[in-house]
Amino acid sequence: MLAKRLGFRYLDTGAMYRAITWKAMQKGINLEDKDALCHIADQTKIEFQGRDENLDVFVDGVNVTKEIRLPSVTNNIHYISDTPGVRQRMVKLQRKFASEGNTVAEGRDMGTVVFPQAERKFFLDADVEERARRRYVEFEPANKKISYNDVIKDIETRDRRDTTRNNSPLVKGDDAIYINTTKLSIEEVFGIILKELEFIVKK
Repeated sequence: MLAKRLGFRYLDTGAMYRAITWKAMQKGINLEDKDALCHIADQTKIEFQGRDENLDVFVDGVNVTKEIRLPSVTNNIHYISDTPGVRQRMVKLQRKFASEGNTVAEGRDMGTVVFPQAERKFFLDADVEERARRRYVEFEPANKKISYNDVIKDIETRDRRDTTRNNSPLVKGDDAIYINTTKLSIEEVFGIILKELEFIVKK
């Protein structure tokens, strides 16, 4: 939505880690084998087609947009995101992507590690219960076996991993604008961000 409004490219970095996770699982790779994960990352071509909510993700020419959002991928993505060698490779690709044109980048270390010099940074947050509700709505149609409480536990586990890992931990940058989205709609969050970007919109 934001990238489309600004006429920018959109980069979903989480989808990149999900793509590597999905491929590693498809290949039967030991997810604790960091060398094997780095090799998979080197051998994988990740492409994006479309913009914002209509973004499709391709792995080696195959559309895996739905597959990379499955709970099985979500539950194992930490093996890939916690591997320094994979993160280094992903950061290099992310910076290359952004170097090719104005970009709205989404991810847990965008403003602190990948693009520390970005013109504007936003740190979006929400209560864990609300985040779980949103995720559950995404999961429920595809997997009836997942409960709301399971989703809460998964989010809490992921947050704990992301905030305590040594390599690119999840933290709010000092210069990032904090937005608590718990009681806000997508449109309201969009409006807040757009107001902060008036200097771009008016160009």
